[in-house]
Amino acid sequence: MNVLYIVTSYKRGPADVINPWMVETIAQLRRRGVNVDVYTSAWHGQGDHEVEGTPVRRFRYLPRKLEMLSHDRTIPDQIKANKLVLLLVPFYILGGIFGLRRVLKAKKYDLIHVHWPFPLAIFGYFAARWAKAPLINQFYGVELMWVMNRMRAFIPFLRWTARISDLVVAISTHTRDLMQEVAPGAEVEIVPYGSPVPPPREVEPLPEGSERTRRVLFVGRLVERKGVAYLIRAIRELDLPFPVALDIVGGGPEQERLGALVDALSMRERVNMLGRVSDERLARCYRDCDCFVLPAIIDSRGDTEGLGVVLIEALSYRKPVVASGVGGIVDILKDGRTGLAVPEKDTQALAGAISRVLTDRELALRLGEQGYDYVTEYFDWDRLTAQWLNIYGRLVRSAG
Repeated sequence: MNVLYIVTSYKRGPADVINPWMVETIAQLRRRGVNVDVYTSAWHGQGDHEVEGTPVRRFRYLPRKLEMLSHDRTIPDQIKANKLVLLLVPFYILGGIFGLRRVLKAKKYDLIHVHWPFPLAIFGYFAARWAKAPLINQFYGVELMWVMNRMRAFIPFLRWTARISDLVVAISTHTRDLMQEVAPGAEVEIVPYGSPVPPPREVEPLPEGSERTRRVLFVGRLVERKGVAYLIRAIRELDLPFPVALDIVGGGPEQERLGALVDALSMRERVNMLGRVSDERLARCYRDCDCFVLPAIIDSRGDTEGLGVVLIEALSYRKPVVASGVGGIVDILKDGRTGLAVPEKDTQALAGAISRVLTDRELALRLGEQGYDYVTEYFDWDRLTAQWLNIYGRLVRSAG
């Protein structure tokens, strides 16, 4: 079976860190006989290439200096920073449509799978009709929040997307509910994604003792909706009989502001901003932490977490997690069972939950074990891949 993924961005080379969970999804499908090609835009003139065995077909839409959409920052974020970026969008849309002709002439695809349908459902519409193939439009939540909170004029576009789809997919119940709010009556199937970080075979318990520094870990892109500022302030509120350090892994537009906050609170000795790290260093961070925290919020634009894959990563290491009960996080975090849930933007509640996990070893071990059991059952790659194989087979068979 040949499947064409239509995406806003994809790895530009082996060292690129874009969408690692999608890379893993494609690898899992390829092992089971599904040939996935990726269709996306050029980046400063980059043409077709191959990454880890996956053919990447890139469409050109402007001179190379102007081909800067979609990879380092989202299109809406770039437009917000510079309204002139709007002038590039029509060329992007037209380039994507015309580029499909070249790709579809070179290969026959049995199914078209669009990720982030706002605005890529346009490409999916033409690709499905020209290829005479079924169409999946898959939503992640953030794009729906953009439309509902800032671009309501595009709600009819989302409804049109639901109508033209052979199947609409959401990554969480939160995203499904948003889509059904936008397009009442739309049938939406939920398929989450798993962790691209391989789980360890064994996890040794960390030593006890009042002298050992307890480590709290955050991993993720440093953007407003992650709520990292609230975590930094929560660490400052802790009053425990042992030292506590916060390790922040990731980079992003909030990095400078968060660094300034750490300095303003005189917390450089307690907060380590590690930036982007290697896979090996990330694995060590998960292994060595006593608690993982995702203090997500609904940000000033109305955006929040679509799922929270880092929680899956942490729980695969049997680590207790604390997170805000917002967005798709609730599909992973079951309060008191797979972690501790706190209200968003509540520094005191966040500090209290972290204190409970760090001081109650029995609670921490229980949450870690129960969380591990939960994610290995519901977010296992074999299970998720089988779900995709079932969906693909069902749609292709129904299309004849």
